[in-house]
Amino acid sequence: MLDAWAYQHGVSLSFIQPGKPMQNAFAESFNGKFRDECLNQHWFVNLRDARRLIADWRTDYNNVRPHSSLGNQPPAVFAGQHQSTAHFSEGVSFNLS
Repeated sequence: MLDAWAYQHGVSLSFIQPGKPMQNAFAESFNGKFRDECLNQHWFVNLRDARRLIADWRTDYNNVRPHSSLGNQPPAVFAGQHQSTAHFSEGVSFNLS
């Protein structure tokens, strides 16, 4: 499915080599933070509980907590300040629920 979507939209897929997580350092950094700060901190009693707690963590991560790589601003604030300079040819969104 991903291959077909990429082909239809002219997107070139590039995969990291097995066993080389540093080729995808940004995702690995996020995954580590998510695991340490959310998944390891909560015992989910059901899927609804997991979705609620993860949504709360995501809201805090994106809207409240400062990120040193963004000048100690939350991503939402940084994006708002730079929104007028970003130009995208096509909007892509993903629904993970």
